[in-house]
Amino acid sequence: MNQDILTLFDKMPDALPFYEQLEKQILDTFADVTFKVGKTQVSFYNKYGFAWVWPPYRKVKGWPEVYMGVTFGLGHKLEHPRIIEAVQPYPNRWTHHVLVQHEEEIDAQLLSWISDSYYFSLNKR
Repeated sequence: MNQDILTLFDKMPDALPFYEQLEKQILDTFADVTFKVGKTQVSFYNKYGFAWVWPPYRKVKGWPEVYMGVTFGLGHKLEHPRIIEAVQPYPNRWTHHVLVQHEEEIDAQLLSWISDSYYFSLNKR
């Protein structure tokens, strides 16, 4: 495991298995993906960023004790109970945030959204 990732999840080590599972799924699905570990998140790229994973860095009232956040972008707003927030930073570009509290939440649905984001990012202009 990358030491930078271990450091990133240092305050929330119980969420590290979630990250490991999601990273494996993304890297196994897309051959041309790279990732970069930053101070607050891991960014996954093809030509552009398409998925971001972040451990909690502060407590948020009403949010679970253990979780990781997953962010992805689409050309439309996606409405679903699992999406805690969707914002439109640019016209026809929506950023969606999902909380993952259990490994089984890294499921076909989440991976489908990430896949859609992957292909959406390839077509950015």
